[in-house]
Amino acid sequence: MTIFEMLLQGLLHSLTPVNILAATIGVLLGTLAGVLPGIGISGTIALLLPLSYGMDPLTAVILVGGIYYGSQYGGSTTSILLNIPGEPTSLITCMEGHAMAKKGRAGAALGIAAIGSFIGGTLGIIALTFFAPPLAELAVRFGSPEYFALALLGLVTLANVTGGSPLKSGLMVLVGIMLGTVGFDPVFATKRFTFGITDLERGIDFIVFAMGAFGIAEILSTVSEGWSVRDTAKVGFRDVYPNRQELKRSMGSIFRGSVLGFLISLIPGPSTFLATFASYAVEKKVSKYKDEFGKGAIEGVASPESANNAGIYAQLVPALALGIPFSPAFALLLSALMIHGVTTGPLMMKLHPDVFWGLIGSMYVANVMLLIFNLPLIPLWAYMLKVRAEFLMAIITVVTYVGAFALNNSIFDLWLLVIFGILGYLMKLANYDAAPVTVGLFLGPLVERCLVQSMVMFNGNFMLIFTRPLAGTMLIIAILICLVRILVWAIRRRSSRENSTINPVDIGTLS
Repeated sequence: MTIFEMLLQGLLHSLTPVNILAATIGVLLGTLAGVLPGIGISGTIALLLPLSYGMDPLTAVILVGGIYYGSQYGGSTTSILLNIPGEPTSLITCMEGHAMAKKGRAGAALGIAAIGSFIGGTLGIIALTFFAPPLAELAVRFGSPEYFALALLGLVTLANVTGGSPLKSGLMVLVGIMLGTVGFDPVFATKRFTFGITDLERGIDFIVFAMGAFGIAEILSTVSEGWSVRDTAKVGFRDVYPNRQELKRSMGSIFRGSVLGFLISLIPGPSTFLATFASYAVEKKVSKYKDEFGKGAIEGVASPESANNAGIYAQLVPALALGIPFSPAFALLLSALMIHGVTTGPLMMKLHPDVFWGLIGSMYVANVMLLIFNLPLIPLWAYMLKVRAEFLMAIITVVTYVGAFALNNSIFDLWLLVIFGILGYLMKLANYDAAPVTVGLFLGPLVERCLVQSMVMFNGNFMLIFTRPLAGTMLIIAILICLVRILVWAIRRRSSRENSTINPVDIGTLS
C-alpha cells in the first residue's frame, strides 16, 4: 500500500464516532491545561491515563494525543492576555503578544496565534506523514557531545534575542545558568547550593521562575504604574481576526516559523523551545518593522506560535520511529501505547499499522477541531481584559498561585514565586530583561550534563568534541557568533568615542 492509501485508511479509523469524541475531549482538556498555567501537559495526561485502560488502543492514544496538541494552543492565551507563560514554548509569545494586548489588539494577537498554530500544525503533520522514517535516522546520530554543542549554540544565539544591551543579556544568561545549578548534580548526584533547604534539592522549576518573573512581576508593575484595562481591551467579534495589513505581515512569518520549527524540533531534547526563539530572531532580522519588536510586533506572535505547533509534530518523529521518549509528555504518550500492547519504535508501522496511521489521521482531525473551537472562544478570552484592573489582577494572582502549587504540591514553590516576582519587577525597573535568564535556566542544566558526559566519553579531552562532525560544526558556529559580536561591539564603541570627540561648535560650522 502507498502512503496515501495508508493515510486514507488511518483517517477513516480516526473518524469513527468514538474516536471523534476522544479527540474532542482530548483537545478541549489540553486547551484548558494550556490556559491554566502550572497544570501542565504531563500532569493532565497522567491524571487521565487510567481512564484509557478500558479503551481501544487507537481511541486511547487519540485521547492522550489530543491533550498534547491542545495544550500548545491554550498556552498562547495566558501568554497574550496575562503575560504568564504556562509552557517554555510560550515565552516568546509573552513578549510581543502581551504588548499587543496592552495596545488594544488582544483579539488580533489571539486570532493570529490560532491561525499560525493551525497552519504550522498542518504543515508539521504533512511533513511527519511523508518524512518520518528518513528523518528519524538523523535523530539517532545525536549523542551527549551533539546535545552539548546544540545547547551551547542555543545559549550563544539566544543570549541577546530581545535586542537589548549584549552585556546585560549575557549577564542575565549567566544568572540563569547559576540558578540552574541549584539542587542535585545531574551526573554525580551531589547537593549544590541548597543551603540545607530540602525543597531546593530538586532544583528550581523553570515554570515557577517564569510565572514569577513574568506573571507576578507584571502584577506588581500594573499595581505600581496603573493600567486602564477597560480602555485598552474593547474586543468584539470583528476584532478577533487580524486586519488585512496584519495578515499580510504574518503570512511569511507563519511559513518561515513552521519550516524552522519542524526542522529544529527534529533534534531530540528542548529543541522546540529553541525553535521558538530562533524563529523570533529570524523575524527580527527580515522584518521591515524592526522598531515594533518588543512593543507588539504581530510577526513576533505569528512565527513562534507556528514554530512550536510544527515542532510538536516533529518531536513525534524520534518518539514514534525510535520508541524513545525525550520528554515526560512523550513518555506518557508511549506508555499509553504500551499499556494496550502496542509495540513502539521502528516496528510500530509494520506490527500496528492501524494504530500508527490512525494516530496520524487523528492529528489532522484534532488540528481542525482546535481551530474550530479556539477562534469562537477568542472574544471570551479577550473579554477578560475588560474586567477592572484590581479584579483582574486578583484573578491572575489566584490562578498563578494555584498553578505554581499544582506543579509539585509545594508551599516552598509559592515562596519562590514571590521572590522571583519581586526580582522580575526590580529587573524591569532597572531595564533588565527576564527572557535571557529563562534561556540560561532552561538550557544551562542540559549544557552542564552533556558536557560532563562528553568529558567522561573522551577522558577529559575537550578537543575531541570537534572530531564529531555535527558537534564540531555547531561549536565552530557558536565561536564565530561570539567573535562577530565582540567585533561589532568594538567597532561601535570606537565609533561612539570618535563621535564624542567632535566639538559641537565644529558640527554647527560643518552644517
